[in-house]
Amino acid sequence: MAYYINDNCAKCGTCADTCPLGIITEGDDKYVIDADQCVECGSCAAACPCDAIEQQ
Repeated sequence: MAYYINDNCAKCGTCADTCPLGIITEGDDKYVIDADQCVECGSCAAACPCDAIEQQ
């Protein structure tokens, strides 16, 4: 199951900087993970200071 970013996102960009595939982009309200390309490595969730990243 791919990861997604919930509404706790503070738009700090840490997840995007950490993603080895570069599939996290800045959205209007929060960052967004491309679920079709996510390999579920968990690096984004581990780096998020807001605990805003979960598995679907």
